[in-house]
Amino acid sequence: MTTASDHPATGNDPAAAAPDGTASAPEAGGRRKSLNGVLSKSEQIRDDVEECADDLSTVNATLQAELNNHPFQSPALETALGQSDEVKARVQDCADELTTVNRALKAEVQEREVLEHELLAAQAQEQAARHAAFHDPLTSRPNRVLFNDRLEHGLVQAARHERILAVMFIDLNGFKAINDTHGHLAGDAVLKTVALRLGALTRDEDTLSRHGGDEFLYLLLELSDQSDATLIAEKILRALGEPITVNAGGAEISLLVGASIGIAIFPADGTSAEALVRCADKAMYRAKRDRCGYAFSQESAPTAAPTAATPIGPCAVQ
Repeated sequence: MTTASDHPATGNDPAAAAPDGTASAPEAGGRRKSLNGVLSKSEQIRDDVEECADDLSTVNATLQAELNNHPFQSPALETALGQSDEVKARVQDCADELTTVNRALKAEVQEREVLEHELLAAQAQEQAARHAAFHDPLTSRPNRVLFNDRLEHGLVQAARHERILAVMFIDLNGFKAINDTHGHLAGDAVLKTVALRLGALTRDEDTLSRHGGDEFLYLLLELSDQSDATLIAEKILRALGEPITVNAGGAEISLLVGASIGIAIFPADGTSAEALVRCADKAMYRAKRDRCGYAFSQESAPTAAPTAATPIGPCAVQ
């Protein structure tokens, strides 16, 4: 599934900023192909001109032989032969000039190829730097900067169209113990697996971000009501409840992680990005404390019982 974590979700996404006015690699490649076409045509014309010069030389040699074999020479024929020799010389000069031009064109094509390769390298470096500025290096998920930008944009759209959105704060359970017991490489492998599982659940319009450490933020846009957030939270808990296999010390081990999720709803829990993240964070700590899987923020907490699909339900509001 393609997710908003993998491509820009908004028109003003900083990670999707276009390069400057520098020609793109396809444009540069197109101009190089055009030059190659001109060079090929020019070389063909040069070959034709040289062939014409050779033909003229052969004809002139035949005429000269005929004149030498006849004692009575025609002045008009001798004049024509001289003019033909002049034409042959001019044709040969044109062929030599075309050769010079073609060498210059070939040098230009080679220079364009070098520039094209440099342009491709510069664009790849720029793209990598832009990706690194807005994505987590371990999981390749959007970082806080990109998440906040998308959340701010989502809040503007939600307010304009009177929609609700949700922010989920996801914290892994027992992750510190995994790092302490099996090492940071095993911990990194767990984080990558968690990011992949969460990414598989992420809708196209939503954004999954690694907030830091073992914490993830999930932005859900265009919800019909809070029950949508409930269903997604339950799917996340089921997905993260499955064992994760990692390599620790050369041996494959199976780990159980699980997660605690706090949910904040716009506009009930706040109208700013900071307020929603703060409320979701507090709700997550309540879910972790009460071991109930997920919890809504105080203002938006539903009173409905857990769904039949899972025994996990929202923590009670206290």
